[in-house]
Amino acid sequence: MSTAWRDAVSMLNANREVMLIVAGIFSFLPSLAASFLAPPMQIAPAGIGDTGEDADLIMQQLVQAYTDYWWVFVLMMLAQSVGFIALLALLRDTKRPTVGEALKIGLYGFIPYFVSYMLLCLALGLAIGIVATIFSLTGVMALVGLAFAVGFVAAIYVMVKCSLTPAIVAIEKVYNPIAMLVRSWKLTKGNSLRLFGFFVLIGVVYLVISMIVGMIVQALYIALGQASVAAQVVNGLVNGLVGAIATMVFVAVLAAVHHQLAGPSTEQVSETFE
Repeated sequence: MSTAWRDAVSMLNANREVMLIVAGIFSFLPSLAASFLAPPMQIAPAGIGDTGEDADLIMQQLVQAYTDYWWVFVLMMLAQSVGFIALLALLRDTKRPTVGEALKIGLYGFIPYFVSYMLLCLALGLAIGIVATIFSLTGVMALVGLAFAVGFVAAIYVMVKCSLTPAIVAIEKVYNPIAMLVRSWKLTKGNSLRLFGFFVLIGVVYLVISMIVGMIVQALYIALGQASVAAQVVNGLVNGLVGAIATMVFVAVLAAVHHQLAGPSTEQVSETFE
């Protein structure tokens, strides 16, 4: 996985300008727009919430926000998914597509990618639900809890196995949802544990950075006034910037992992002997 990380850094450096443009349009701007379209959550004053009241308030606000402004988050998810696939195409497509061509790949590949994701979630949900129902018939709650725990671990395993699906769409141009999942499953064979550790490491680093940035933003939020336009602008800019950078890094990592596991494409091999 160290090789994949070096390749990812190399891809980022070599394609920095074009990635900044696409990530800015399809990750930064949607996140910034969402911060204005959806109302910000009210931050509880320091010292309040030791009994968990602030956590309940935040949860209620999250549920209310997603209920009232679901269309904002759907549009943001659509734009970011298209941009994600387009970035993968820009990094690894041997035909060196232009930004416009990469965006067409992103638009064309979004629907099969979305369908494959929904099929995966549906299959996991049904499998876990059936197993939990069978165990619940025993009347032993410990067995039900065990079933959900095993199901959670199995779900993580399956998600890791199918993690290369967007790369299959963008790079290999496979648009059959089932074929995409099968291809990702085969590519990750024998590397699931290492991929899991690699993704967890990246996730932990992202979480730590997000927490630090979040504390800084919260301090600015309180200083500027939670209801002020300036606070919304700062919140949107910071969240959008962090999200765009994270998208660029993860796209590069996924492209590098795919390159390492799938090897050079047929076109690359043929070009070598021309």
